[in-house]
Amino acid sequence: MMTTRASYGCQPELSRGRLYPEPGGESRGPRNIFQRDRDRIIHSIAFRRLRHKTQVFVAPDGDHYRVRLTHSLEVAQIGRTIARALGLDEDLTEALCLAHDIGHPPFGHAGEDALEAAMAPYGGFDHNAQTLRTLCKLESPYPLWNGLNLSWELLEGLAKHNGPVRDPNWALREIDGAFPLDLWSNASLEAQIAAVADDIAYDNHDIDDGLRAGLLTLDQLLELPFIAARWQAICDRYPGARHETLIRELTREQIGVMVNDVIDTTRARIAATGVETADDVRQAAQTIGGFSAELAERERTLKRFMYANLYHHPTQIDAAARASVVIADLFAAYWADPALMPEEWRASMPDEEPQRSRHIADFLAGMTDRFAQKCHHEIMGEQ
Repeated sequence: MMTTRASYGCQPELSRGRLYPEPGGESRGPRNIFQRDRDRIIHSIAFRRLRHKTQVFVAPDGDHYRVRLTHSLEVAQIGRTIARALGLDEDLTEALCLAHDIGHPPFGHAGEDALEAAMAPYGGFDHNAQTLRTLCKLESPYPLWNGLNLSWELLEGLAKHNGPVRDPNWALREIDGAFPLDLWSNASLEAQIAAVADDIAYDNHDIDDGLRAGLLTLDQLLELPFIAARWQAICDRYPGARHETLIRELTREQIGVMVNDVIDTTRARIAATGVETADDVRQAAQTIGGFSAELAERERTLKRFMYANLYHHPTQIDAAARASVVIADLFAAYWADPALMPEEWRASMPDEEPQRSRHIADFLAGMTDRFAQKCHHEIMGEQ
């Protein structure tokens, strides 16, 4: 695999830097700016909290189910593999993968929907913008500035990894106003690869968790022709192997097919567009990193299957409904009586709207599943 750095990737020595100049520059250890970004994320409290935040199952009882933390680690592994093959900056790619879900509130998308509803009169809520808000404002371990003071390239990638942002919400506008991120342009290839690595990870690992939980069956999965063909090939190759082992082999092969497709397709698009620098990538007329048209259609089919059979499974809908009640109740309780919040949050509660409600949303978004449930029990009693 190619390991030399490509000119169209982000170059740490050409970084646009950080919002706040740092005493001593980049001299704290033999690390470049993107490596330090990655390390700041790994050492952050917000990153550690991901170990108790929902990926698919709300507060899962089993030790083998994925949570936001393990999902982020798996995304990072896939992202680094693709970045290495394409000659991109692996450290920046890894940092983007590790940080991309930090803004998720407890209870996954159910928690986000509930927080969005509570925040509708105050500008709304979006987990992607909350990721930047957390990293730039709320996570503050340094004495001279708020936030982690991450590089422009990392913040740009987090803001735009799903494509240019035409209509940023209030939270992203605040970040962009302080440190303009060229929201109208494409993201770097590192960010584009981080986005597709996220798709690859949850498309396949959510299937694994769904099968393990008994909410999906193999027969359902084999209704998809491209899955059925791969499953048959695996069974023919490993006659007599344990069923559970074959399932895991299916997951691995599906990931491998997707990764190889992204590498081949992205290389072809790089050649076709003639991009030579990271800025060329940002100015390109199309997204360069991603699936081929054929695999993109299969991936959309797989997503539709997952929504119909797993994410909207009656068990999941019931859990989401209960989670929504927890978030709605807590938001209302803290708004009515800020004394219910921890002292450091209560002391900094703004008096005016929308800042007051946004402060409450920041507190709720940082909660883990189990802490939200604990707070709800303490305030509301048994439900």
